[in-house]
Amino acid sequence: MKSYFLRRIGWMLLIVFLVSTAVFFMIHLIPGDPIDQILGENALPGKREELRQALNLHLPIYQQYWLYWKELITLDLGTSIHTQEKVWDIIKAKYPQTILLACTSLAVAILISIPLGILAALKQNKALDNISMVTALLGISLPNFWLGPILILIFSINLNWLPPSGNYGWQSLILPSSSLGTALAAILTRLTRASMLEVLREDYILAARAKGLPESRVILKHALKNALIPIITILGLQFGSLLGGAVIVEEIFAWPGIGREVVNAIRTRDFPLVQGCILVIATTYLAVVILTDLAYALVNPKIRYD
Repeated sequence: MKSYFLRRIGWMLLIVFLVSTAVFFMIHLIPGDPIDQILGENALPGKREELRQALNLHLPIYQQYWLYWKELITLDLGTSIHTQEKVWDIIKAKYPQTILLACTSLAVAILISIPLGILAALKQNKALDNISMVTALLGISLPNFWLGPILILIFSINLNWLPPSGNYGWQSLILPSSSLGTALAAILTRLTRASMLEVLREDYILAARAKGLPESRVILKHALKNALIPIITILGLQFGSLLGGAVIVEEIFAWPGIGREVVNAIRTRDFPLVQGCILVIATTYLAVVILTDLAYALVNPKIRYD
């Protein structure tokens, strides 16, 4: 197992390197000059050149790339072009908010999908099964950028139940996490149903029922536990979608997370901040994939990594 995870960490470092390199060159290819964003287009040429040299933007692209990795190796993500704050300090302030939103959205998805998927499998081809599958299909079809404003319109403007934007406590989490978790809940519901249907046909389920075990114990202990492997796989893979979707949802709900910071940094051509935020998001996703592998062994002790 040790050698397996060492290999996975090696691949993780390689992917982080490739992502960082791709982001560096892509952000430099975006049209526009960050100097114009800071000083304006009518600034004096002397001031423009002075700031350009202070930010090392006068250097050739390969020299900027070398300086970027020189700082990154020492865990220094540089300084924001616009605020002159350390990128690490900005990320440390914003990153927990994005993780909180992603985890809450994941919890919403699990609380909806697992019970609904189990019920759909137990009531196969009946009214509840058909309703749950239609609802799941509808949830997959609704994009975040459409569902978010609709939720604001209904629950914030018309009903005045929840805050429409910002972070004012747990109530502010309800709308963005519901918007972000709906699509994942739809996917998990269909997967849970399919996985449970496959497990419920196994001989050991028939044997457990023949022994007179309570149906709740048969479903939760024997069936669901063995159906969790594909569900855990999708949860790990879809966590990256939650982080990616958070960029849109945070902008819609003005949630003070790292996704909204990325959008603002792209708008203002803040190279170091974009690179730092994307690097942290990519690293988080890769770490979740490794934790997903660990979760397999916890759910099924028969799994070994040789």
